[in-house]
Amino acid sequence: MGTAGREQFIAVQKNGDGDLTAFKTSSGRVLGYDEALQEVQAGAIAGVNVFKGRDGGMYIRGDADGDPSNNLDQLPRFE
Repeated sequence: MGTAGREQFIAVQKNGDGDLTAFKTSSGRVLGYDEALQEVQAGAIAGVNVFKGRDGGMYIRGDADGDPSNNLDQLPRFE
């Protein structure tokens, strides 16, 4: 499936530790981490994927494309 028709993350919220806690999509929806995780796993969000961390938890990360400017940590923050 290509990126056509799929949303992308355009902004993030972080907690005091710098961990991502919520995402804003290109259509303006705000998703909590767990909801975003489900949508990424379902293929509804372009440019990101889910990986299993060393602790066994599932996490969202940007697709590796060699461009650090579009990493999730680099996205603007929203309130």
